[in-house]
Amino acid sequence: MTTLVRAAVLTKYFGVARQVGLNPQPLLRRLGLTQAMLENPDQLLAADTAVTLLEESARESGCSTFGLRMAEARQMADFGPVSLLLNHQRTLREALQTTVQYRHLLNEALALFIEEVGKTVIVREEVVTDRPIPARQATDLALGALFRLCSGLLGQNWHPLSVNFTYEAVPDQQDYRRLFGCKLEFGSEFNGFIFSAIDLDKPNPLADPVMARHAERFIDSLPGVSEHSLVLDVRKAIYILLPMGRATIEQVAQAQGINLRTLQRRLEEEGVTFSELINEVRRDLVLRYMGNPRYSLGRIAELLGYSVPSSFTRWFTTQFGLAPAAWRQEWRKRGSSVEGRE
Repeated sequence: MTTLVRAAVLTKYFGVARQVGLNPQPLLRRLGLTQAMLENPDQLLAADTAVTLLEESARESGCSTFGLRMAEARQMADFGPVSLLLNHQRTLREALQTTVQYRHLLNEALALFIEEVGKTVIVREEVVTDRPIPARQATDLALGALFRLCSGLLGQNWHPLSVNFTYEAVPDQQDYRRLFGCKLEFGSEFNGFIFSAIDLDKPNPLADPVMARHAERFIDSLPGVSEHSLVLDVRKAIYILLPMGRATIEQVAQAQGINLRTLQRRLEEEGVTFSELINEVRRDLVLRYMGNPRYSLGRIAELLGYSVPSSFTRWFTTQFGLAPAAWRQEWRKRGSSVEGRE
């Protein structure tokens, strides 16, 4: 199964390419893309290809904030038909709920989880690819776009506490500070942002309930609006919930709004099991965590759901042919090029 995204997620790509002096045509050809494909918002692209395009564009242009600049240039209308509905939600809470509900129309590769924790709200976002490939630029783009959505709805009433990134900081953080304007937490345990819970119910001055109902009916009438992969949805839920220690089949079923037996039956119909999906996500996440020097092996074991470090060691050795400590040592020697031994 190949995860597909609409070319609309790459809105502003050519504008940023010109801004940083990149000629994208050779890169597009190498990836089997054309300018016409990217300029058609409904064109379906392999998510891995779209993510690779952003990473390679950043590398070839020398602009480490390529994805962030795309987010900064986006407008509400760039969310497509869903923007009609988002514009008229009464509060930020309703707008975020709408984003979660229609996230497959915005970006099929986007995993999104919003949780109130005491007096704060934690928004977790991940770009889930079919293969474990670098996705910093795509993550910056996704975070920046959702952040700008919140800012666009609340204006001066938007006061985020922090923006969090699992990766290390770039030397020049000027673009990050300009876009986010709040505390930046690099090397964090999640990608997302934190804000005060009181912001959730601050009113959107542009909201119109009548227009919102019209927009919802229009979106629900669009072809394929209800067509999305349960396997992909479950995988994305695991991606978010696993580091939180909550990636049980019961929790995932609840997140999908279906009962446990229905989830098991539907996964069986798709020819996969929940444990297989858990293992796939662990393989993806462990490469990220092992490459972060801030994480001890014990902490990595916890983030992957292992309460006993020896269980993690056995699993890792089976998957990659080396014990975690030996793998990490070899990874450092080879400059992060080790992907394990099958």
